[in-house]
Amino acid sequence: MTQELGLRTKDYYFDLPPELIAQDPLLDRASSKLLLVDKNTGELKHEVFRNIIDYLNKGDCLVLNNTKVLPARLLGVRENTGASVEILLLKRLSDTEWECLVKPGKKMRVGDRAVFGDGRLKAEVVEFLEEGNRKVKFEFDGIWEEVLDSLGEMPLPPYITHKLEDKNRYQTVYAKFDGSAAAPTAGLHFTNELLKAIEDKGVNIAYVTLHVGLGTFRPVKVDNVLEHHMHSEYFSVSSKAAQIINDTKDNGGRVICVGTTSCRTVESAYKLCNSGRLEECSGDTDIFIYPGYDFKVLDCLITNFHLPESTLVMLVSALASRDIVLNSYKVAIENKYRFFSFGDACFFTNEINK
Repeated sequence: MTQELGLRTKDYYFDLPPELIAQDPLLDRASSKLLLVDKNTGELKHEVFRNIIDYLNKGDCLVLNNTKVLPARLLGVRENTGASVEILLLKRLSDTEWECLVKPGKKMRVGDRAVFGDGRLKAEVVEFLEEGNRKVKFEFDGIWEEVLDSLGEMPLPPYITHKLEDKNRYQTVYAKFDGSAAAPTAGLHFTNELLKAIEDKGVNIAYVTLHVGLGTFRPVKVDNVLEHHMHSEYFSVSSKAAQIINDTKDNGGRVICVGTTSCRTVESAYKLCNSGRLEECSGDTDIFIYPGYDFKVLDCLITNFHLPESTLVMLVSALASRDIVLNSYKVAIENKYRFFSFGDACFFTNEINK
């Protein structure tokens, strides 16, 4: 049965040449390639991202995740030995405490301390948490956000080896609420000018929030997809966003999620509300979307090209078939599309002809 439904992890494998992993963002966000994919027939069309406006209709709704990436990677030294240490902020627990990933983990035990920026920021491991994470208490003078902004680096995914010269290029232009350990990368293609043109066309825009965790990069380590456990992430849907999305549905428009995080947000909210409509809500979600899932809110999806055997490829394959998704990836590779966070985009839609 798992074979028939595509519920084996290896069913989502594809061979990706390493040179197609984008290492740097394009100078012009909207100049990325865009692969249009008919989610029902698999028909394909090549475009430039800024022309996506031609494939959006008056009355449609774009759902954007307005989370903001924290400069969450801190590089310092151990207080007692001077040895290098790296702390990656994952989740804020209080004003001064965070759940963190610490490297080298085995050498940083409870009570061990680290120093960053000539002592402007100090940290102490206070507790071991699940999966090797640590609770870390920070000491600093001044405003936390300002200290972090001056000392922290953007937590780029492990497959990006180039140094990011401009922190803002790993943020969407509409990023608003601090909290993510990774960018909602489908949104990186939008410029303020493109968003204004889209709104001027009569397309609604709804902003939701999901703080992206490191689980988005963690590989699926089980053979059976159903045995994979998703990490929990915080999400929020405002009453305004819920109303815009509900009105779009009522009026026959399409709800087009920008990125898998926006998708997971609205689908989680629908489930949490349990009323048949979206309502203002917030909470933690570990929703796992894979083939066989019945979408309640999303109609179409704008997304980047994802890692082989990842939960994100599985999510897209729940919207279109696995065969359509893998064929679109095959064509993208043949046409030298750029993959992953700084890469090109695809639009899984129900109409690719203007």
